Amino acid sequence: MSAGDRGVNDMTSGGTAGLTPMAPVFLVDLFPGLHAELMSLLRGLQPGDWNRPTVCARWSVKDIAAHLLDGNVRRLSFGRDGLTATPAVAISNYPDLVGYLNRLNAEWTTAARRLSPRVLIELLDFTSGPVHAFFQSLDPHALALFSVAWAGERASQNWFDIGREYTERWLHQQQIREAVGAEGLTARRWLHPTLDIFVRALPFTYQGVSAPEGRGVRFTIEGEAGGVWTLVRGGEGWRILAGWEPGPAATVSLDQDAAWKLFSKGLDQQSARRRIRIEGDPRLGEPVLGSLAVMA
Repeated sequence: MSAGDRGVNDMTSGGTAGLTPMAPVFLVDLFPGLHAELMSLLRGLQPGDWNRPTVCARWSVKDIAAHLLDGNVRRLSFGRDGLTATPAVAISNYPDLVGYLNRLNAEWTTAARRLSPRVLIELLDFTSGPVHAFFQSLDPHALALFSVAWAGERASQNWFDIGREYTERWLHQQQIREAVGAEGLTARRWLHPTLDIFVRALPFTYQGVSAPEGRGVRFTIEGEAGGVWTLVRGGEGWRILAGWEPGPAATVSLDQDAAWKLFSKGLDQQSARRRIRIEGDPRLGEPVLGSLAVMA
């Protein structure tokens, strides 16, 4: 049981609270099962399902499947095989990086519209095993090739980069599931790791929010896959910790469905405000509405 899980149980039972540092999470072993769920989903789609619109602007179900294939190909080419490529444009800040990645994604999905659903499925299946083997070969604490920029990191360890990759794969599969009316992968096994990675975006979200040292913001995600985390203002900025302590300056609560959608641009500001409960100091609670754990 994680510290976040203990926090939920303690708050329910009136037990002792406590804060613990956020520990690395090792998600490599979840990839084969997540991929198997994706294959079962895609192989069961009807021809018309592939053209269904999704929450991703201008992307159909087929486009998202192609994007997942792009992720496999890039990981093998740049990570495993050491391919190097110089961006065609200068990248000097976060918006530049987002714009560059958006262009790469658009180029790929446009070209992949020439592929049939069967070819997409076969290529996803063919590349999945080598990607998993590559992730298994990495030292989880070594420096990753790609930093987790949405968490404000200029350099990241492999476990965090792999965790970010897990959330991307879970998220896009969930978006396909919602588009075609399939049951979501929202059991704790699948969703809690996603949320545990997503909440690590909060210190970056709050980087411009001032507060006295020691002030805390409790963040509670309700549901089977949820947990409790606390943002604490330190001398050098905000820090995310697992668990809770009494008397936070603000408390933010939302259910697990609203949580993953908030972090992935699945809720607009108006919808997010309706689904999030903020108690205490609104100046410290409301910045969570701008949280993102995707490149956008």
